[in-house]
Amino acid sequence: MEFKRSAYVQELRLRMHNGLVKVITGMRRSGKSYLLFKLFYDDLLKSGVTEDHILTYTMEGAENKQYREPEFLLSDVRSKIKDRGCYYLFFDEVQLLKDFEEVLNSLLHVSNADIYVTGSNSRFLSKDVITEFRGRGDEIHVYPLTFREFMESDPHRSPGAAWNEFITYGGLPMVAGAATDRQKNSYLLAHFKETWLKDIIEHNRTRKTQELEDLIKVLASSIGALTSPRKLLATFKSEYGSALSVNTVKQYLDFLTDAFLVNPAQRYDVKGRRYIGSPVKYYFEDLGVRNACLDFRQYEESQLMENALYNELKCRGYNVDVGAVEQHERGADGRRHLKTLEVDFVANLGSRRIYFQSALSMSDEDKLRQEKASLKAISDSFQKIIIVKDEIKPRYDDDGILTVGLFDFLLNPRDAF
Repeated sequence: MEFKRSAYVQELRLRMHNGLVKVITGMRRSGKSYLLFKLFYDDLLKSGVTEDHILTYTMEGAENKQYREPEFLLSDVRSKIKDRGCYYLFFDEVQLLKDFEEVLNSLLHVSNADIYVTGSNSRFLSKDVITEFRGRGDEIHVYPLTFREFMESDPHRSPGAAWNEFITYGGLPMVAGAATDRQKNSYLLAHFKETWLKDIIEHNRTRKTQELEDLIKVLASSIGALTSPRKLLATFKSEYGSALSVNTVKQYLDFLTDAFLVNPAQRYDVKGRRYIGSPVKYYFEDLGVRNACLDFRQYEESQLMENALYNELKCRGYNVDVGAVEQHERGADGRRHLKTLEVDFVANLGSRRIYFQSALSMSDEDKLRQEKASLKAISDSFQKIIIVKDEIKPRYDDDGILTVGLFDFLLNPRDAF
């Protein structure tokens, strides 16, 4: 099964010949290499580029060890650039190349070279490359399949059936294309330890491997909940009884975010227009990986739906925070009390902002009132949306709040709402 990943191919097209290194990042098995070496490669061929003007290098594997040496790689590239036509240089897992920043900087001086690289670790790519190049690095982050892309694997399947599979096995292309549930399950369980966990341990030379795995499980159990290193440490000690320090927990969280396994959502004071800091929420970049690290034993659909919506908004290009709205309420004692209400997501894209609430269902007036409370407390004019799993037609209420069905939101184009 081939997933077209059309949005990412278009992003690469728009960045062609811009004088920057196109840095394609993303978690392991998210489809970065396939995007570059198959989908974009074929797109270049269709546009008239000849094969000898597309130079491809992968740094993984013993057979490619020589390409990790800067002198050898630069010599090979220069020997293959034989005319003034544009050459497209593709480098896979470039973080394995010694002194890769210097190598890429050297290639930037080749006037007829257009450079594209992939990598799976943010500390060695999205942070260091952009810092090193000072504006000459252009990052494209590849996420696992969106629900809309996931539906491509079987367009005749109902959205409801696809959703149940999506929040169980996630959106990694290799998993989505597998034929049976058993294959999907086996792939995720095996690769959780042998790929994602092993990479983190080896790259960071982590000694307390079991503690790291246990901490991931604590995070996976608490998606959608505000947390902090101290709170995670307390939960960790109560559940596993092992000793870790707060600094070690912070360090492990950095390891997990650097590997794109989880993403933090910062807390934002909507009325005060400032970031609050700790606590934050952590969401998994792929739900299948989240479920695999728990051996598929914990399944809370409201949590998984919230995580899926967070990932969807990130895929659509939004910066996503968790909103906090302070409001004074009169208590039973007649006194006014300050209460903090939560907005699930504050999504920003340029000058556009949307406030989102995620609700599995709104079966009664109390639930409806609860979901709308934080949105009604916001006095600005930005759009406010409640997403529910119920099958309903999109509708606005008297407060200007739009309620829309989950599948309508996930399957419609980006600018439909």
